[in-house]
Amino acid sequence: MSTPSPTRSTRTAWVVWTATVVVYFVGVTHRTALGVAGVEALDRFGMQATGLALFSVVQLTAYAAMQIPAGQLIDRLGPRAMLTAGAAVMATGQLTLALAHDVPVALLARVLIGAGDAPIFIGACRLVAEWFPARRVPVMVQVTGLIGQSGQLASAIPVAWLLHSRGWTATFGTLAAVGAVTAVVAFVFVSAPRRPAPTAREPFWEDVRRATAPHGTRLGFWSHFVTPFSANLIAMLWGVPFFVTAQGLTPAQASLLLTALTLTAMSAGPVIGHLTARHPLRRSSIVLGSACATLLAWASVLAFDTPRPMWQLVLFVVVLGAGGPVSLVGMDFARTFSPPDRLGTASGFVNIGGFVSTIASVLAVGLVLQLVSPPGTTRYSLDAYRLAFSVVLVPWVVGVTGVLVQRRRARAELAAAGVVVTPLRTALVARARDRRPRAEG
Repeated sequence: MSTPSPTRSTRTAWVVWTATVVVYFVGVTHRTALGVAGVEALDRFGMQATGLALFSVVQLTAYAAMQIPAGQLIDRLGPRAMLTAGAAVMATGQLTLALAHDVPVALLARVLIGAGDAPIFIGACRLVAEWFPARRVPVMVQVTGLIGQSGQLASAIPVAWLLHSRGWTATFGTLAAVGAVTAVVAFVFVSAPRRPAPTAREPFWEDVRRATAPHGTRLGFWSHFVTPFSANLIAMLWGVPFFVTAQGLTPAQASLLLTALTLTAMSAGPVIGHLTARHPLRRSSIVLGSACATLLAWASVLAFDTPRPMWQLVLFVVVLGAGGPVSLVGMDFARTFSPPDRLGTASGFVNIGGFVSTIASVLAVGLVLQLVSPPGTTRYSLDAYRLAFSVVLVPWVVGVTGVLVQRRRARAELAAAGVVVTPLRTALVARARDRRPRAEG
């Protein structure tokens, strides 16, 4: 059997990666398109806050529920089949949503979108790990996330323009057509450097148990749980209604803030990837630092009972936006603590984290908004949003606790293997001491 030359292999890797990023970009656009159509959805389907929240909750629940099955199928069938199928299912969901005039059909559409979205990113992570050298994987995953997450820009700008100029059916019908094209792109251009091993695998749940057993993989789950849900909460559903109806901004200004959130994630991604690759034993410190910054950002906005100036809202979304790429540190934990033949399942398990916290947050905000507002209200006050957004403290505390507990256990495993991780403060003090000029004798 002939072996492909390094040049040919490298060229193929970039073609595969480019196609994968296109599929992921369109997938993120599908995922976040409803975020700019929240007001229109309330009017089209005659819903209140909990109904709108349910749209996102069912999508995210389908996404999270399918993560481990999708990871298993990626490990068994390969990423190409799953990316193609995922893109096709998402396109079907958008077409269903374009034609929906009642809530049950719209909910079915959201389920299809979530289920189709499930294998896209974890398949992309698997392809990056297989096609690129290990030293480059953290940065390449961040760049993949950076370009893919820019699909939010497509939601915030062209999708919003199309919605306001052409209406609901034309907008989501166009998204369905674009999704069908990406399914063809995945089928034609995506491939893996090796086929899944044809050997018999263990039963489903035993395979899952082994893939999720390492404490480092569980640390990845909690890292992914605590970092992205605040940005998702704003980008996917409650950002535009909050900025327009509670902060008194125009739709254009609200779209500008969503754009700032996305651009921040894009800018921060390569930096975080570089830090992850250069300081692999300090990845949990990056996660905890981001979590603390996010908590301060929420407090700075919710502490006031009057609308905030634009500069403060920009700073708010900038801090929240950085949490998105930090969540991908969790995927790097999965990569380094999992065997290659279980990477899809481990990545799927980690990827559940951020979407469980997002589901809980989106639903809780909708419930609190409806409870504290007059019956029948579809436009909510600033005070109602302040109370509703305060619930983000609960998943934040749960996530930070999970990171601290699993970090301790993962470090104990590393110590048993001969890798001792000193506390960050001790390491910083020692480094400063080493850099201090020595007195001349």
